[in-house]
Amino acid sequence: MPSDIRPPESVRTNAPKIRTIFMGTPDFAATILGGLRDAGYHIVAVYTKPDKPVGRKQETTPPPVKRIAEEAGIPVEQPIRFDEKAVETLRGYKPDLIVVAAYGKILPGAVLEMPGFGCVNVHTSLLPKYRGAAPVQNALLQGETETGVTLMLLDDGLDTGDILAQTSLVISPDDTRDTLLAKLAEDGVTLLRETLPLWVERKITPKPQDETQATVCQLIDREDGRIFWNETAETIWNTFRGLTPWPGIFTFWKREDSSFLRLKLNLISVQKTNPASRRALGEVFEVGEKVAIQTAEGLVFPETLQPEGKQEMSIRDFMNGHSDFIGSKLG
Repeated sequence: MPSDIRPPESVRTNAPKIRTIFMGTPDFAATILGGLRDAGYHIVAVYTKPDKPVGRKQETTPPPVKRIAEEAGIPVEQPIRFDEKAVETLRGYKPDLIVVAAYGKILPGAVLEMPGFGCVNVHTSLLPKYRGAAPVQNALLQGETETGVTLMLLDDGLDTGDILAQTSLVISPDDTRDTLLAKLAEDGVTLLRETLPLWVERKITPKPQDETQATVCQLIDREDGRIFWNETAETIWNTFRGLTPWPGIFTFWKREDSSFLRLKLNLISVQKTNPASRRALGEVFEVGEKVAIQTAEGLVFPETLQPEGKQEMSIRDFMNGHSDFIGSKLG
């Protein structure tokens, strides 16, 4: 499968006059929704996940997509599940097309079969590579240098539907999950605006995915962020890029009194090669004005960190209260 499959004609400025439902939840999806709204799409309703408690105070917070929809005066539906009642409510909107972007819910067959132009999903990988949840995190964890956006028709499989269009994007060495998602969201808007008018006019032939090239994302767990210092600095950097801000990367510091303190590394930089004098794995030492941690190959420099139960602080502020950090070993 080539990395770019784009519509054969120039971009259309006029949105098709069809009844469109949008389904999505996070910031990525909000960007997509805003792009369709600005392009003049007739969005008759927005579906998003229910409001949820957020932060230390657990304040009930609406998803980003809901905020965009309410600002635009678009009806919002937040079903917990697509039971018979939710399906009938959706049917009442008489959708011609459903656009899905990071919704976070599985759509039943009754929904997939409802719109005449199908359910078009915005997937943040070059399918069939990285099917499933967290494709951006997985691409970064694997040190990929290229990813992209795929528009595909949803079916009852795990991102197995036919492809309508695809565009690739070079991953910068400094990209993190958030910066890469922001770029992919903008590319997703452009690709939708190029593709949907042609799809509605039946000028695009969907292309089956090459099953021999398919890969599936690993699920991201909170414990995946633990750093093992027998890995290379480059591997740790990729882990940081993929898992920041959630679940974040962390290590354990065994203090002189034999107690363990969990340290979340909120911001790091790296040197991918070893210095002339190599230290023990996980050893903390000073290099000029920086604090370094020895890896299997190269150094990690913690810039800001967060001791468990405490606020984030700079490495220097942390050391002001923990003079025994230098010379210790992390594990």
